[in-house]
Amino acid sequence: MEPLKVDVVHFYPRENAQPHNTVKFEAVNDENPTTTIVRRGQPFNGVVRFTRPYDENEDLIQLVFSLGDKPQQDTMGSMFLKRDAVPDKYSWTAKLVDVQENTLSFEVSTPVNLPIGCWALRVVTRLKSTPVREIYDFDQDLYILFNPWNPDDQTYMEDSTLLEEYVMNDVGKVWVGPIKTTRGKPWFYGQFDAVVLPACMFMLDRAEIPFHQRGDPVKMSRVISRIVNSNDDAGVLIGRWDGQYEDGTAPSEWTGSVDILAQYLETQQEVPYGQCWVFAGVVTTVCRALGIPSRVVSNLVSAHDANSSLTVDKYYTENMEELDYDPSNPGGADSIWNYHVWNDVWMARPDLPPGYGGWQAIDATPQETSSGMYQCGPAPLEAIKQGVIGVSYDVEFMLASVNADLMRWRRDPDAENGFSMVDTNNYHIGRMVLTKKPYVFDPLGDEDREDITAQYKHREGTASERLALMNGVRYSERAKRYYAVAANLSNDVNFKLRELETVPIGKPFRVTIDIENTSETEGRNIKAALSATSVFYNGVKSDVVKKVEGKLFVGPGKNEQVSILVQAEDYLPKLVEYCNMKISAMAIVDETKQSWADDDDFQILKPNISIKFNEDLVIDQPSTIVLSFVNPLDRPLTGCEFRLTSSGIAGRTFRVAAADVPPKETLTTELPVQPNKLGKINFVATFKSTELKDINGAATAEVYEG
Repeated sequence: MEPLKVDVVHFYPRENAQPHNTVKFEAVNDENPTTTIVRRGQPFNGVVRFTRPYDENEDLIQLVFSLGDKPQQDTMGSMFLKRDAVPDKYSWTAKLVDVQENTLSFEVSTPVNLPIGCWALRVVTRLKSTPVREIYDFDQDLYILFNPWNPDDQTYMEDSTLLEEYVMNDVGKVWVGPIKTTRGKPWFYGQFDAVVLPACMFMLDRAEIPFHQRGDPVKMSRVISRIVNSNDDAGVLIGRWDGQYEDGTAPSEWTGSVDILAQYLETQQEVPYGQCWVFAGVVTTVCRALGIPSRVVSNLVSAHDANSSLTVDKYYTENMEELDYDPSNPGGADSIWNYHVWNDVWMARPDLPPGYGGWQAIDATPQETSSGMYQCGPAPLEAIKQGVIGVSYDVEFMLASVNADLMRWRRDPDAENGFSMVDTNNYHIGRMVLTKKPYVFDPLGDEDREDITAQYKHREGTASERLALMNGVRYSERAKRYYAVAANLSNDVNFKLRELETVPIGKPFRVTIDIENTSETEGRNIKAALSATSVFYNGVKSDVVKKVEGKLFVGPGKNEQVSILVQAEDYLPKLVEYCNMKISAMAIVDETKQSWADDDDFQILKPNISIKFNEDLVIDQPSTIVLSFVNPLDRPLTGCEFRLTSSGIAGRTFRVAAADVPPKETLTTELPVQPNKLGKINFVATFKSTELKDINGAATAEVYEG
């Protein structure tokens, strides 16, 4: 009698996907799926057929699962098929469920802390009486992922309905733009697309994270924050912020993550170009694909604290002209981004004292190194909120991002360290932290916006908020020195920079400073400067659009104002990328040397793309989509192109060139599509032209049976 020879092994990809919450993955929905996707710590079923009937008294069958090319104890599971196998949450078991002559049904249970990835299976058979073995290698993909539905998994989310959003939703919104005009940019995550899991495996291998660490979401999310940028190890995206993207795809043109991951997997080269929301969109796709609950977070008015002082410092000359560098830290100046986008991931933190589980911040945008590499987090939101800096990882950097104080310094030969403090009032950091609200998708409005500022910081100006920041300051020597200088000047002039209402592109706007002299007896001579500058969203200046400087006298108890009117022809030639403008105001009082400065950011508003359907969408039937928007400029648009992405149409992403658009006219483009999924499907579109870029739109449609 020979040992059993395997004829076929089959894992019922579709049937297993149902209880494992993996049914949305494209790979298990093929005609004859060859990929099995399950979650750890939960049994799944398989069947093996041999070339002769199974003899229970003679035959031994061993299943050997392995991960990686050099399996060790943690990356290997070996067990005999037994009728009386008892599952246990920390070990592998294989239970024989049914025998039909030469066909055996079995159930495999995996450990809840199993490293995740694409596992290999070898079936080893022999007879009890002889050592001769037969070996069969299963040649299909078997993915085992994190299991946030399982109470024993480190990624477990108690309110499992939230997993519909944070693991299963393949479309979302990223809030971008300055505080007053922030808007949700639709983003297609597409984590169930057939290229995503293979791309994730390729990324993890390139990051060289050891296989035995791939079951720990803390280590995994830190590695993901490093490998989504290309800085250290040829990761996914090259960051670029200078407006020069001709040799790649401009960050504003992407509609979602799948095209980026597909290009990375296919070329095995870094993909040009990304900015913060692109990095964050890809991180969410990767985390949701692997089963780590994740959301994209936008911090409006975000600090980049280059010198760990928990302050953001701006320097001015004696005459209150802004210096573009930090005299005390020539290596890197602090900066303020109009907004910055990163991710939260959900997990328990057994590596930390109790109380720090739940949402953790990670940031894949390469800003500062952490342990020598461009990676950031996971930083527990609870530690950021309470200012507990000693907790891993990178809490200090994240605390500054949402809660640093903006400090302004004027060169002053009489001051001890050569600088005196400048009065500043309303420019807060971390004005608002936003994410997409679960279960809602509002393609054109803001119904799906959720304000999570309170999860990151105590309310601005409350005692708890100051205490959390000072708690951070207490742990940092450098920050202590800064805060010791806090100003005690006698200021009797009030300055206020008026907030701008919204400015549609092509319309003029006015900027005004109100000045009030509160002294009852003395007049004040004031030198004031006011400028409007176009800026990149990371705070880097591009071009001064208009500037006014002047001296004025404000009598005792009197009010005056300084203002400039900026016309469309002043700013249109100087706009960059996302049409962000910075208003900067400075003033100095001759008699008292009181100095003041303030800034305001705003964005010139652009139209959205309207997405309409000529008829009901019917599965597998050709249909037409109509994309349109109005050219808001008084000049033609040339070099026009739309990009449209949806998970529910054959072909996934379309790029379509459009004709030139005369001034103020409507551009309309029709696109043939064929829906291939039933139910609700989402569309995300972007538009670019030589004169106008970063136009977005989204829509949701129902696909019906034929």
